[in-house]
Amino acid sequence: MEHRTGGSVMTILSILFVFILFSLFAEEPAKGSRRKTAIFAGGCFWCMEPPFKLIDGVLEITAGYTGGHVDNPAYEQVTAGNTGHYEAVRVVYDPERVGYENLLDVFWRQIDPTDDGGQFADRGTQYATAIFYSDDEQRKAAEESKARLNESAVFSNPVVTAILPAVPFYPAEEYHQDYSGKNAQHYLRYKIGSGRAGFLENTWKGREAESVTGTIYSRPSGEELRRKLTALQYKVTQEEGTEPPFNNEYWNNKQPGIYVDIISGEPLFSSIDKYDSGTGWPSFSKPLVEGNIVEKKDHRLLSVRTEVRSRAGNSHLGHVFADGPGPTGLRYCLNSAALRFIPADKLKEEGYAQFKGLFDN
Repeated sequence: MEHRTGGSVMTILSILFVFILFSLFAEEPAKGSRRKTAIFAGGCFWCMEPPFKLIDGVLEITAGYTGGHVDNPAYEQVTAGNTGHYEAVRVVYDPERVGYENLLDVFWRQIDPTDDGGQFADRGTQYATAIFYSDDEQRKAAEESKARLNESAVFSNPVVTAILPAVPFYPAEEYHQDYSGKNAQHYLRYKIGSGRAGFLENTWKGREAESVTGTIYSRPSGEELRRKLTALQYKVTQEEGTEPPFNNEYWNNKQPGIYVDIISGEPLFSSIDKYDSGTGWPSFSKPLVEGNIVEKKDHRLLSVRTEVRSRAGNSHLGHVFADGPGPTGLRYCLNSAALRFIPADKLKEEGYAQFKGLFDN
């Protein structure tokens, strides 16, 4: 009996050991294997499909109806304005290749977000604009993007686009799918005749190289990353590596300025919020631009940690812990190899003039 009991214990311990080894060394899911959904209402869905097709990382686009009170509505019902539905597009995307904020930027460029009565020649609530979020991360990103657009000089009137929780989405009839591809001439005549094409051209002329809220931050191709990054930068940002403590570029940097993503250039943290955590890595109590930070659960060690990544660059930056100073109580512990430091006196020439006021005494 004792021998059998000992064998059972050894078997359990062996299984546990194998499980721990698997957890530590199992491969991460293949890049590009994740799928998320974004839903946008921007008036006639014929005009909302084509722009998203051009975006690397968009996997599927479906025209359809959402936000109403009738199951499986038909086009005739929706266009009559009796079902409460919006004409919308459902965008399935790979967040490893394109960020949600990039999709928001594309969305704003296709509509008149100041029109609460429809879009261009199409009038009625079924043609109103809206963003339907599927989680708090999307909601927050949409609200921040809308606020920044309101503060910009793009539109003189307030942005009235609704931000609503996602509800059932019903694909439209097959003849509406990829309408611009199936009926290119009619689509172009409609887009021009409705007034959409002219409005967008006049609104965004001269702003082609900008997002609705400033510089476009994007992730280069894998080949370009190989050329651009050092071996350490690549290991940290692309392979979730960790650089040595007390032997990295910024752990003891005390100069005023901001820290941006080494890949995309998006602003991440400020020297104002940097402090000596005693860990040997650059540490911050809060982000400079919260919308540029993505947090993910990290199960690679025995304890669950919270990984910190950049939104547009999708770079692994480090981790965040709940043992920092007030008022946030957070410690964003980062790798210098994932960052580029912009001194305060270089902000304007580097394209970050909007942060210069933080350091003016």
